[in-house]
This record gives sequence, C-alpha cells and structure tokens, in this order.
Amino acid sequence: MSSLSPAIPGLRLADGPYPERVDPDENAFDRWLSSAYARWFMPARLFAVRAHRFADRVESHESKFARCNDVELSAAGVRLSLALRRRGFRDEIVAEAFALVRELSGRVLGMRHYRVQMMAGLALLRGCVAEMHTGEGKTLAATLPAAVAAMAGIPTHILTVNDYLAKRDAEIMEPLFHRLGLSVGVVQGGMAPQARRTAYAADITYCTNKELGFDYLKDRIALKEWPSASRMTVARLLGGEDQSQGLLLRGLHFAIVDEADSILVDEARTPLIISGQEENQENLAALATTLELAKSLDARDFQLAKEDRSIHLTRSGKAKLQHMTQDVPVAGRVEMMTQALAALHLYEKDKHYLVRDDAVQIVDEFTGRLMPDRSWEMGLHQLIEIKEGCKTTGRRTTLARVTYQRLFRRYLRLSGMTGTAREITDELWSVYRLRVCRIPTHRPVQRRSLKPRLLASEQDKWRAVADAVRTQSRDHGRPVLVGTRSVEASEKLSELLAEAGIAHQVLNARQDADEAQLIAEAGQRSVVTVATNMAGRGTDIKLGAGVAEQGGLHVIITEYSEAGRIDRQLYGRSGRQGDPGSYEAIVALDDELFRVFAPSWLGLLPWARPGSRWSVGIWRRVAQSRAERHHALLRRQTLEIDRRIDRMLAFTGRE
Repeated sequence: MSSLSPAIPGLRLADGPYPERVDPDENAFDRWLSSAYARWFMPARLFAVRAHRFADRVESHESKFARCNDVELSAAGVRLSLALRRRGFRDEIVAEAFALVRELSGRVLGMRHYRVQMMAGLALLRGCVAEMHTGEGKTLAATLPAAVAAMAGIPTHILTVNDYLAKRDAEIMEPLFHRLGLSVGVVQGGMAPQARRTAYAADITYCTNKELGFDYLKDRIALKEWPSASRMTVARLLGGEDQSQGLLLRGLHFAIVDEADSILVDEARTPLIISGQEENQENLAALATTLELAKSLDARDFQLAKEDRSIHLTRSGKAKLQHMTQDVPVAGRVEMMTQALAALHLYEKDKHYLVRDDAVQIVDEFTGRLMPDRSWEMGLHQLIEIKEGCKTTGRRTTLARVTYQRLFRRYLRLSGMTGTAREITDELWSVYRLRVCRIPTHRPVQRRSLKPRLLASEQDKWRAVADAVRTQSRDHGRPVLVGTRSVEASEKLSELLAEAGIAHQVLNARQDADEAQLIAEAGQRSVVTVATNMAGRGTDIKLGAGVAEQGGLHVIITEYSEAGRIDRQLYGRSGRQGDPGSYEAIVALDDELFRVFAPSWLGLLPWARPGSRWSVGIWRRVAQSRAERHHALLRRQTLEIDRRIDRMLAFTGRE
C-alpha cells in the first residue's frame, strides 16, 4: 500500500480493520461543481497525447525483452517489482513493466497487447474509465495494470458482471500472472467462507460486483462495530482475540471494473442488502387479505406513475380503504395497500420477474439477467409471491446495506472499462471521481447503420422485424442478432418467427446458463438469435466461414432502452475488431419508452409522425434524455437515502 498512497493526492483512510478510503460527504453544490468540471475541463485530449507517448516508451523496451530467455525475464520481473514498491507508479518504471507483461503474454498466452490496449492499461492504472469499443480486448488490456499493481504489492480486484466471465477470465490469464510470480483467486457464488478468504488473499482476485458487495457487508456484520486499527493492534499485543482473522476481505485497495457503466451506474439504483427473514404467519395473512382488497379498487381509486414505478391512492381510494380496514392503523394500511396495488399493476411476470421452481426471481431490467438472491422490500416480494401462487417466503428485515456508489468510492484506487461511457461522463466524475479516457480502435470500424424505422403499432413492428430477419438470414445468409427488452417480448417474437418457419435460438433469463454458448454460435451463417439486453456482454461473437464476405453480423433492435448506452452496446455486437457488420432499429410508437417518457404533445408534431424522415430520432432523443435524467435523479436519491440511514443507525460510524 505504500506505493499506492502517494499517488493519490488528499487520500484519507477510514479507521477500520483494513484499508479503505473515507466516504466523502458532499452537498448538492459539490456535485453540481463536479459535474460542471467534468463537462468543461476534463483534459481528455491531453491524456490521448500522453497515452501515445507512453505507448512509444513501452515499445522502446520490446527488443530488449524479446532477446531475453525465461530466466532473464523472471529476474526482470523481480527487479521491476522492487522498483515499483520503492518508487511507485513512475511512467518509466510502469512502461518497462508493461513491456515485460506484453512479452510474457505473447509467450505464455499467444496474445500480445496492441498499442491501444497499452493506452487503456495506462488509463486504468491512473484511475480512469477506459472507453474501448466492443471487441477491442478489454480483458487482455486489464492484465497490464493488474499485473503492475500486484507487482507493487497492491491487492487487486478485477470485477465483472457474472460468475462465468470471472471464472473464464481468471482461467485464461492465470498462466501469465503465475509467470510473474503472482497468485490468482476467483470468487464464485456458493463458495464457503474459507475458500472466499483464500481467494481474496491472492495478489489478483476475479469476482463479480455482487459477490464483493455482499462479502464486504458480511465483514461489517461480523465486526458489528467498525473498531479502529489501533484498538485492534493493542488487542493483539495484549493477547486478545484478533477480530480481523475472521474477515473475508483484506481491504479495498485497487479495483478494475469491467462493464463499468453497468456496474457503477445501471446497478447503482439498487442497494445491496443483507436481510434476516421473519416467520410471521399473521403478517402473511394480512398481506394476502390486502391483495384481495386491492383487486376490488378501480382506476378512479389510484394513480400510476410508471416512470418511477410508484402508485398513489386518490381521495376516493383512501375513503374505500378506510371503510374496508377500519381496524388497521392508517399509516400501515395505506403503505400495505400501495404495495399491493404495485404488485398488481406495476410489476409484470416475464418482464420484471420470472416464476421458476415455485419461486419469484427478479429480472435485472438493464441486463436481462436473473437475480435469484435478491428480493423486494417492504412486503412487495411476498405480495407478488401470493399473486403468482408461489410458496411465500418470510418478510425480510435489513441487517446491513450499502449502495454501489458508497462501496466503490471507498476503494483507494478505482478504475473501469466499458464500450459506452461518454453519456455518463458527468456522473462518473461527480460520484466516483472517475475520468473517462477514450481509446481509439485497433482497426477502423466497418459497422454500417441502416435507416431506423418507426411503426405505428407493436403488431406492425413485429411483422417488420420478421421480414427483416428473413431477408438478412435467408436471402443473404448472414447471422442475425435481434435485441428485445424483456423475456416476454423475446418469447413473443420467437413464436412469430416459428410461425414464419424461421429457425432461431432464444437467449433470455430462462436460458441464462447457456448464454456464452448461444452467443458464441450467433456468428455462424444464417443463424438467428433472439436475445434480451444481456446479449452476451463480455463474450465475443466469432464470425463463421464466409460470413464476413456476406456482410457480417446484422443486429436488429426492437425497442430502445431507457439508456442510449445499452443500445450502443447491442449495436456493438457486430463489426468487432474491424469485421464488417450492420445494425438497424425497428420500433413502434406504443413501445414502453415512448409511452412512459415521451411527452404527449410530441405526437402532434408533423415531423415526428411515423414515416417522417426525422421521426425516429426525435422520439428517441426526447424520450431517452428524459429517462436518463430521471434515472440519474433516482441514483442520487438512492445514495442520499443510504447516507441518511447510515447516520440514523450509526451502522458504519461517522468519519
């Protein structure tokens, strides 16, 4: 850690059993000032110039290491490790270390880092978000800063979105790290505490954001209070119990976050919560009764606000409720009825959740992946279980909670990689103090954009999608990836394609275990894949023989997401690493994004009607900008609520 601290001006450590940064307590003006700074004064161009010069310096060491045998390379690794520990991340030392890692990677893995990957590695080591186009090799680029940090004695966490990617990346890169004398650990769901402790004790640990977050909370629960480092040292000297021995983590030193936009922004709306279960049959019976009463209310008794998924009783609704539940306290019955109405009208099966093995499992709306270990709060999860006739779990009480914003801001050094960061530059800086550095592509992008189409209705849209799939797959022999926003939509399109006699495969939360295999096959000739937003992020779609000559992979988006970044991620499945490809959007006016976030007056404009040249762009820009502002506000509110709860409960203590 000694080599890390001087590189971070103004670093303040939290007083606790392992190193972490003090969580800053900012006000609204601080956040506004930070956003303005990110928008107008971030020196992105200066970094690009510096990164090119740094890559030149790395390449200047290439011939020297190419002449070395394995013993000489190992000796160079020991020498550079000592230099990094003594002198920190100086450019001349880091450049030589990058060159060593690059040479070993070529010999051990058969993969040499491209120039753009070295530039990305510098951005990551300097605590930035490297915006690399999809398919540019982010996984290999991360080995450079991870190896250098670990050689400097800094425990490094490489975080990704699912267990499969964490295990895959660790297995592929482990031989490279071992040649440098570094140990590698992998944290997976279902691992025993001792196995987790061993994995976190490695020099480099691959894990998911979810596993890391819950392990962090488990440490805090185990300690109950966050005792100071000095008190723990005194206890050890006096022969007392060393509370740090039972901890899973050994600090929040350095994190490299893959798919940073998904983890740091999209998932930041939902706090991580460890809860205990209450077995209260009377409470479950009350929930069931409330759900039946909610079914008797009509549209005049409540108002829906789908943009923030909230529901409010009207005056007539409150009067009916008071009449039906005179023995229940007012505050309790209004809250319970509101949750019951939300379960009935705001949360839809195969869109917001699935029923699997007689259990309700939440679907992540941004990725389309299942979150089987998550549950909704305040009785909502139990109400949906009753609604679907599933086995009812006990109502949960919160034991510990933390938002991703507060968790990742506690890392001494934080960095990230993603293909889509420019839309969230302000938020990444104001929340995490992360600067976005755009990395050029290794080869020119050959992806073509076809003219988007706006249809009047969903029925017209699905017919147009089926026609487009038939044209591209049957007539041109190209693989086609069709993106949908929900499990329900993917299965509806699947039925339509089956009726049209078009062979295809479906990838949604029901088939999440087969995600990597399905996506890996999606680039073969004439293969049609219907996928939700997960679309195999982190997995390459390899083009089959002869596919490039036919135009490569064609991507069709059937409904715009609430964040334009997610649409760009889906488009980016085609035309990777200089391959040819194309994409198009076929959407409808009654899509959820337009229904919820587009203003009603927009449809009155003549140039915004279906068939108009500018119609799709107008609807998309207006609706997505409003949705993104709304979700950014919700994320800020989530962070503020977490801070208030923290202060009220004195859970972590005041810094």
